[in-house]
Amino acid sequence: MNAIGLRKILKKFDKRCGYKFTDYYVKTRANHPYSQLRQVFRHVGIAAVVGTISRNLADLQDHQGSHASIYDHPSLSVPDPIIDTIKAAVDRLTNSTNFLEYLGRHALIVPDDLQTPSQDNLLEEKYHFMSLLLNLVNTFLYMVNTYIIVPTADNYSLSLGAAATVCGVVIGSMAVAQVFSSVYFSAWSNKSYLRPLVFSSIVLFVGNALYALAYDMNSIYVLLIGRVFCGLGSARAVNRRYISDCVPHKMRMKASAGFVSASALGMACGPVLACLLQTRFTLFNITFNEDTLPGWLMALAWLVYLLWLWISFREPPLEEAKDNNIASHEANTAFPISGQVETGLLEDSISSPLLVRSEEKQEEEDREEECDCKEESPKENQKPITSIKSAFSLLTPSVKVQLFVYFMLKYAMEIVLAESSVVTAYYFIWSTTNVAVFLAFLGLTVLPINILVGSYLSNMFEERQVLLASEIMVCLGIILSFHVIIPYSVPQYVCSALITFVSAEVLEGVNLALLSRVMSSRLSRGTYNGGLLSTEAGTLARVIADGTITLAGYWGMSRLLNVTLIPCLFICISSIAATCLTYNSLY
Repeated sequence: MNAIGLRKILKKFDKRCGYKFTDYYVKTRANHPYSQLRQVFRHVGIAAVVGTISRNLADLQDHQGSHASIYDHPSLSVPDPIIDTIKAAVDRLTNSTNFLEYLGRHALIVPDDLQTPSQDNLLEEKYHFMSLLLNLVNTFLYMVNTYIIVPTADNYSLSLGAAATVCGVVIGSMAVAQVFSSVYFSAWSNKSYLRPLVFSSIVLFVGNALYALAYDMNSIYVLLIGRVFCGLGSARAVNRRYISDCVPHKMRMKASAGFVSASALGMACGPVLACLLQTRFTLFNITFNEDTLPGWLMALAWLVYLLWLWISFREPPLEEAKDNNIASHEANTAFPISGQVETGLLEDSISSPLLVRSEEKQEEEDREEECDCKEESPKENQKPITSIKSAFSLLTPSVKVQLFVYFMLKYAMEIVLAESSVVTAYYFIWSTTNVAVFLAFLGLTVLPINILVGSYLSNMFEERQVLLASEIMVCLGIILSFHVIIPYSVPQYVCSALITFVSAEVLEGVNLALLSRVMSSRLSRGTYNGGLLSTEAGTLARVIADGTITLAGYWGMSRLLNVTLIPCLFICISSIAATCLTYNSLY
């Protein structure tokens, strides 16, 4: 009741003075080191509340009880959703997390803490382990497909008569197509999961075959068309939606962590496979060498996957989505107190007048209550986004900054990875094997770094503190990468690339964790969800980074490194400034 009263006082202040003071007031008080809003979750206050509720509920169930302390948490024969909700809120507000939750947030699949048991039972009926496994395999193969050509893209371009820096276009053309494919695959997944996955596999098979045939056809255009087809087959939006919509709540975090792990392993395995494909032979007038074998291998992999998909995948009954909504409505009707707490209706019932007021004042308060209900309508808060315009309207300054930070880190990572073969060949005369081993080493750092951050750093420091420190480290890595006066050496390149890549990986984890916190719950469902927005931001960053590498080639190989790093440094500094401006709202 104190919170409701304070909220109404602040709203009246905003209305009468014409100044939005509420946001500033709450942010500054919530983030002050001595604020009770923070201390209450660091001490036993909430634990006492949970213990009292648990003890009383257990007494009601057993008609007896002899618990000596209010801090006891007796086991309930029927789990209570209110207690679970309170505990989940305490975990979020105390920044306590573990590696599994931290890794799962990378997928930006926001768990629904208010899910009713009836909804979860329906999801268990839809859940099929082999279908989930096929989605994760799709994610793994796509990431392998993305990075298996990076060590050889420059040599392939040279063999077709193009410049080595055209590798930026070769790598980036896949990302260009992915910008569009993510949208239509996300929309397609509203109606089916099997059909978009089948279409994705067929398109990727054709794209990789064209990529491999470009060598014998001696056509750089066929090479680019093949990579565009590969981008058009990106079904990551479908993989993410399947986990969000068809995996039970108790398994969703594990599935999300599996999604992220499959992506990381695919990123590491791609260069390793390229390193192993160092052979050359001709069969039926078709050349198989280190440039074309990645395409043929991935074409074969997608063909096998397509057959496995067709045999083993089970299409979930999408019509049950309507039943979920009906069940949710019935649950809220059958258990009004629980439903009201979960949807925010209890606040409106508590705020009813306790004293009789004059008719004029009553009418004014009724009008304000009506406005409050319109602003905080639970039905509106539960509706998924149906258009880009609606999604953009929900992007607060904090969300926009976090999407920009995500853009920056993906841009920096793509610059490091995509130009590695060109830079190392020019400065150090590295072979394809050396480049592949280096890229594989970078990819293998992903999971250990996430274990370190998820298990230790995220519990020792606030996520926004880790975010800002990671951005500064990325900036430092970029600065160390510049070739100024002294001869460019292998230690300088390897250390700077490692600092940039590892810091960007740390940054990605805390960035997506914060994004899931500051993002509207309506962006966790539907076609235009938060996962799609982050995917589009990251894909756009890769497109621009790969285009930058190709354009920088016109200034000559001697200037390629510095020319590509200048915009990267500018974007990084801009993201640090934007983070500082919205720092108080990141909690």
